[in-house]
Amino acid sequence: MDHFHFLRDLVVLMSLAVLVVVACYRVRVPPIVGFLITGVIAGPTGLGLIKIESVQSLAEIGVVLLLFTIGIELSLEKLARMRSALIVGGGLQVALTLTLASGVAHAFGLAWDQSILIGMLVALSSTAIVLKLLSDRAEVDSPQGRISLGILIFQDLCVVPMVIAVPFLAGKGGSASEWVFTMGKAVLLVTGALVCGRFAVPWVLGRIVRTRSREVFLFTVVLLCLGAAWLTSVVGLSLALGAFIAGLVVSQSQYSHQALGEILPFRDVFASIFLISIGMLLDLKMVLDPSQASRLALVVLSILAVKSLVAWGVTLILRYPFRVAVLVALPLSQVGEFSFVLADLGLKQGLIGKTLYNNFLAASVITMMLTPLLRSVAPWVADRLTPWMPASFLRGPRLGASPDDLHHIEGHVVIMGFGLNGRNLARALKSVSIGYVVIEMNPETVAAEQKKGEPIIYGDASSEHVLEHAGVRRARVLVIAVSDPTCIRRSTHLARRMHPGLHIIVRTRFLGEIQPLLQLGANEVVPEEFETALEIFSRTLRKLLVPRDVVEKFVREARTSGYGVLLEDQEEKKDDVSCYLAGASVEVLRVEPGSSVAGKTIGEADLRRKTGATVLGLRQGQDFTANPSTASRLDPGMVAVVFGTAEQVTRAAALFREGTEPRPEPEPQAAAAADPV
Repeated sequence: MDHFHFLRDLVVLMSLAVLVVVACYRVRVPPIVGFLITGVIAGPTGLGLIKIESVQSLAEIGVVLLLFTIGIELSLEKLARMRSALIVGGGLQVALTLTLASGVAHAFGLAWDQSILIGMLVALSSTAIVLKLLSDRAEVDSPQGRISLGILIFQDLCVVPMVIAVPFLAGKGGSASEWVFTMGKAVLLVTGALVCGRFAVPWVLGRIVRTRSREVFLFTVVLLCLGAAWLTSVVGLSLALGAFIAGLVVSQSQYSHQALGEILPFRDVFASIFLISIGMLLDLKMVLDPSQASRLALVVLSILAVKSLVAWGVTLILRYPFRVAVLVALPLSQVGEFSFVLADLGLKQGLIGKTLYNNFLAASVITMMLTPLLRSVAPWVADRLTPWMPASFLRGPRLGASPDDLHHIEGHVVIMGFGLNGRNLARALKSVSIGYVVIEMNPETVAAEQKKGEPIIYGDASSEHVLEHAGVRRARVLVIAVSDPTCIRRSTHLARRMHPGLHIIVRTRFLGEIQPLLQLGANEVVPEEFETALEIFSRTLRKLLVPRDVVEKFVREARTSGYGVLLEDQEEKKDDVSCYLAGASVEVLRVEPGSSVAGKTIGEADLRRKTGATVLGLRQGQDFTANPSTASRLDPGMVAVVFGTAEQVTRAAALFREGTEPRPEPEPQAAAAADPV
């Protein structure tokens, strides 16, 4: 009957999770925090509804699937694009945090082996929480998003050697030669897996795909994940390492995206259970006990302070401005989900005791719960600290064009952001000899474009020093084309204050940003989603032969009204464009050998009199003639574009085929005479 108890526990847990997460959604708390709160409520120190043993196995599967999907999502191309943030930023963040946290732990009386473990635990941040926050705020492609992602990927890669290192710290890993032997096994296993992934796995998955069975494909992907995890455990390595290797193997095949899509629902379910299990580990008695709560608060503040300072410093080392460093530092200051795996391993190896383990779990869960709040206050913190910072911190190191290069330019365009939109605008301005200056926060992009002769400077455009350097007071137009909503609002407000006569054009992703940006001083706000809708709409109507002036009128009214025409119910006000489409038809007809028009000119074929249809164009091979004259020949094999009513085009089609010639289209006068009054 144990399985019935397990099923009951699972039903209770999922029901509670749904209620808590929905409640969190209403107060704008991320679902990840909701799952942690669910665990706290259901845990042994909460309401005691569930025993943690009931979900332990499911939680371990969640860790395996989480590492498996991380392996799938990694690619050499993706890593190469963020190599500075990944290698330099991630390496410095992990090394410095580990060193500082270990030193602080040792200063509080812990042995060095325990202190190093604490350092490893603190060095990791929550990939799931940070990426969810970045995605919700549309900041994944922003400077802080790219830096955070690079550091988080490096941390995920460090989980594997950290897991291997824990037994050796506990004195159960043998000698140094045995540690080298263990690392050698891991390297050989990874190398063999990657070779297998390059040749064997794509072949196997290809054969599975040919069965056209989604179920078989899903089973195969799960088998690769769990099988690799089991194999690494057999040879003495961790389940997490095997799952990560399996993900890397699958990522090398052309079926990786489908595999990821199939496994994501399972990963989300089991990973959510893993987060719930973490919440169940929080000892509420410790949190509510005044004598222990003060010590716990000190631990939480120490973790947040150490991690924030390190991430802030690393971002400055990467040559990003002060404000970006703050937006990176605070969201990365929590402890990650994989730290719990290491902590549990350290407990099982006897490296840390139960009391230290419980203190760390409580502090870590609290830091994870505080992450959304820290991200929300990060811009406020940056604004309050900005007046106290030196100018070099605010703009970052001097890169790109010097003040002497730009002091003479005026009446120019300032382009904020050198992504796809910024590059295209710069190319267009250059073609018509209009001066411009680009502001970009990616130092690698600035260095590369400066070598090409671009008038580009490095810095945060939400800083007055940077805008002054770009000559915004002398500019005619400012175009803001970045992906950071907070930076867009700050830059718009600051530029308007510095130059009241400046024309400011802002690109945004969301319609809700239009009115706030207009109130801050923007002259024009271009929302991507509605401009895309307008372009699709206009192209569709032109294809359906709606007059160009009608299409342009609608587009003009949509932009003038702030896209309100796309939002309002237009049942009573909309123009009826269906009248322009009624009965109109365009067909492409091929001149068949032996047809009545083959070899004749358009005039000799007399299409207009016989059918009422008109030939709009002729194509023969690669040559196309628009509006052909009556002397144009209709040679066999030629293609004609014919316009008319559906009936007229049908009559014309008969002339292009071998068969009976249709009756001529009656003349209007004849039709009127035949119609009795």
